[in-house]
Amino acid sequence: MRKLILITLFLSLSMVGYSTESEQSSDSIVELTKAAEKGDADAQTQLGLHFAKGEGVEKNLEKAVLWWTKAAEQGDAGAQNNLGRCYSLGKGVNQNPEKAVFWYTMAAEQGFVKAQKTLGLHFAKGEGVEKNLEKAVLWWNKAAEQGDAAAQYNLGLCYAKGLGVEKDLEKAVFWYTKAAEQEFTEAQHNLGFCYASGAGVEKDLEKAVFWYTKTAEQGVVLSQTNLGLCYLFGGVKQDLEKAVLWFTKAAEQGGAMAQYYLGFCYAYGKGVEKNLEKAVFWYTKAAEQGFAKAQENLGESYAEGLGVPQDYVLAHKWFNIASSLGDDSSTDPRKELEARMTPDQIAEAQKLAREWLANRKEKGE
Repeated sequence: MRKLILITLFLSLSMVGYSTESEQSSDSIVELTKAAEKGDADAQTQLGLHFAKGEGVEKNLEKAVLWWTKAAEQGDAGAQNNLGRCYSLGKGVNQNPEKAVFWYTMAAEQGFVKAQKTLGLHFAKGEGVEKNLEKAVLWWNKAAEQGDAAAQYNLGLCYAKGLGVEKDLEKAVFWYTKAAEQEFTEAQHNLGFCYASGAGVEKDLEKAVFWYTKTAEQGVVLSQTNLGLCYLFGGVKQDLEKAVLWFTKAAEQGGAMAQYYLGFCYAYGKGVEKNLEKAVFWYTKAAEQGFAKAQENLGESYAEGLGVPQDYVLAHKWFNIASSLGDDSSTDPRKELEARMTPDQIAEAQKLAREWLANRKEKGE
């Protein structure tokens, strides 16, 4: 079983930090305050930043909101964006998503890229405004054309999945590439996926490995897993040792698919010395997370006593669970195993499987 993984979450960086750096000039806070009190919108915005960051004055988000409101009402886009952020997060003011959208819209309509990106996210999630993916795409497109990497990634995802726009994998690749070239991690991963699977671009495993490596080295579990798959199955030069290396990195971070493939490598001595006990260890890790193929292999390990004492009850349990989770290839081994089991053993195995599935459902997994 070889399954590459695509990251499919909308991402935005606009909720981190304020949109304008406070200027460090010879002007004192007193002079800045005088200018702000005279109605200078830029001074009002800068004074708000000083209060928001506690630079030269005691940090006071309420006063930051006060000055940004004055500047925003005069049409200052930076202040409007910062005010939108405050209402969105409830910083210095009661949280109010509708007011956040109002101020983000004011700034976005002036071409303020961070506001455009964030406004797209509000429309995508239906926060403070009715959910509307077409409008999300509209605003992300505006921000993407100005070079915003997060908007480019989100726009690529929309084209890849057909969200708010007609599905177009070539355009998805175009926008993923724009964001990836700005070192946007999720876009780099998805671009690797596109090259690996030939989605929207000619299949090119060398380029897939290039992009996966960038994000795998940043610790992205999905990239580490997919990179391991590229080295395990070849297409680029097969390198089983590298496959094991990347599966191990992902598996140690809890990646269920990587845990399964690492168990597979230990079971068959691919890129590592054969070790059935370690195979069972990693199959168990993946099986407990609900990875059906690992459950099937774990069932086989218990049925045949491979790396673990033979135990028909546990074998039946895992075959049963895997089958319940959609792994049809576990059904026949379970039926064959029942011919070797007593009715009490079958009943015990079924009880264990029901308990495991009930616990999983209770956890919402």
